[in-house]
Amino acid sequence: MHKNRQLFIAIGLTLLAIAFITALGPAEKTLGTNVRVVYLHGAWVWAALCAFFGAGAAGAAGLVSGRETINKWSRALGRTGLLFWITYLPLSMWAMQTNWNGLFLAEPRWRMAIIFAVCGLLIQIGIILLEDPIWASAANLVYLIALGFAVYNVQDVMHPSSPIMDSDAASIQIFFFGLLLLALLLVGLIAKVFRNVEDH
Repeated sequence: MHKNRQLFIAIGLTLLAIAFITALGPAEKTLGTNVRVVYLHGAWVWAALCAFFGAGAAGAAGLVSGRETINKWSRALGRTGLLFWITYLPLSMWAMQTNWNGLFLAEPRWRMAIIFAVCGLLIQIGIILLEDPIWASAANLVYLIALGFAVYNVQDVMHPSSPIMDSDAASIQIFFFGLLLLALLLVGLIAKVFRNVEDH
């Protein structure tokens, strides 16, 4: 419990740092300061994808090695990825509202995000019921492959394909990757909390 208390303090401080840094983000010539929501939204979804990748990679390693510790890390990272993915949805709506002056819920990326949020939640419930962490490894690996295929093939309507990477402003790209590093730190801290819960 003492370890988790320290982790929760670190999580709170990291969230404050993310909020503070986001508020200082560079403006963009078209979106102005509203682009700061896009920065946060982008960093959040990439952090979720990285957590899912970690869960899938650990899942593959756990299935091959049969080591319970690796399978438990897959389960912790899968839960963390889902937490980020679900909380990314309201951030996405906020970004739509501030930059498109409304919610375009027919956007294919949005529909895909909702589908994988619901499927991910059902999978995590199933993993809890099955208890054995090897099922988490198998499920997280399949989920990663399906999500990767969907993200690669999803159609863009209003959503730009890569607003940060397509930007010609180095300051925007540097700022975004700094924000992403903070989000990844948050992923690691939350995954560690989930992992600690596994042992109690």
